[in-house]
Amino acid sequence: MALIVQKYGGTSVGSPERIEAVAERVQRWHAQGNDIVVVVSAMSGETNRLIGLAKAITPDPDPRELDVMVSTGEQVTIALLAMALMKRGVAAKSYTGAQVAIRTDSSFGKARIESIDDARMRADLAQRKVIIVAGFQGADDDGNITTLGRGGSDTTGVALAAALKADECQIYTDVDGVYTTDPRVVPQARRLETITFEEMLEMASLGSKVLQIRSVEFAGKYNVPLRVLSSFGEGGGTLITVDTEEDMEKPVISGIAFNRDEAKLIVRGVPDTPGIASRILGPIGDANIEVDMIVQNVSADGTTDFTFTVARGDMKKALSVLEKVAQDVSAREIISDDKITKVSLVGVGMRSHAGVASKMFAVLAKENINIQMISTSEIKISVVVDEKYLELAVRALHTAFDLDAPSA
Repeated sequence: MALIVQKYGGTSVGSPERIEAVAERVQRWHAQGNDIVVVVSAMSGETNRLIGLAKAITPDPDPRELDVMVSTGEQVTIALLAMALMKRGVAAKSYTGAQVAIRTDSSFGKARIESIDDARMRADLAQRKVIIVAGFQGADDDGNITTLGRGGSDTTGVALAAALKADECQIYTDVDGVYTTDPRVVPQARRLETITFEEMLEMASLGSKVLQIRSVEFAGKYNVPLRVLSSFGEGGGTLITVDTEEDMEKPVISGIAFNRDEAKLIVRGVPDTPGIASRILGPIGDANIEVDMIVQNVSADGTTDFTFTVARGDMKKALSVLEKVAQDVSAREIISDDKITKVSLVGVGMRSHAGVASKMFAVLAKENINIQMISTSEIKISVVVDEKYLELAVRALHTAFDLDAPSA
């Protein structure tokens, strides 16, 4: 017998029929003698509908009241799933985030979990009840309803699994696991049986949308085994777990991530003096713009070029900040480019294998793809290329690093 936390996303509970299907699955797991805690999202499209209602009243809704409103989406789902289980003779009980005592800070719309009181859940589990918890939400010390940000139901699931010391946290979604890359770009992409927390965190931060980054961080911190499974079919999915010695025998590269949401900014002809990077990036940070990759060229005639990337949606805002910065540092000009993409190789095998970067560069050169920027860490290599070469680059690298599924 195991204690399992299952999380179902919006598409998995998007209609009464799909909620019935979830109930069938939960019933099967429960009948096998497992203790089950289920975390659910709002039905697909519901959160957007609620936000739209708020925006119809005011373009700038009060954050506290907006959290009160959008949290109702999950409340509908937990009650419906409890009803579906009871109809099948399974004892079930639903809880909102506040009722199950998920305590958060008071950052409405992006709250962080501070503590979970598991006493009520353990008492219900002792009576063989299936517990159904509203994802994405909690309450602060003053009893205000808070939400955890988009994708927060994943974090709720992992946090409950950590608090209960569950044997596994299963994330049910509309894909049947984590793939070597997006199958829509590379039809030969393979589903991974296992992947480490480190690799999954890199994949998530570099563009893979399977799991929310905070949920992977949480799982890694508390060593919660995560499994990504499909709501619409059977199969073992992908297990996300700690790095082990056996992982060194894995392929050098586990996956390829990419991010289309990139823009590049170049500040040309700035003085090559100590503190210049701070003078350029300080105001960018003050404007709450996140910087990704950074390159500073070698000095020529006492000046240098400073290049960095931001999210594409932040480019105009960053340009307006840089206009003043350019005057302050006597820069020659500012150049922007939002027609770029970032492609990244990820794998713990890089730690014990040399030559990954040179092979990556050779593959791209063979396809006549120019590399504009490079960034590395212990288990990843990222390059910025022209966005028109994205699919060609990913497919070529996927084949070159032996990630393609065997031909049927």
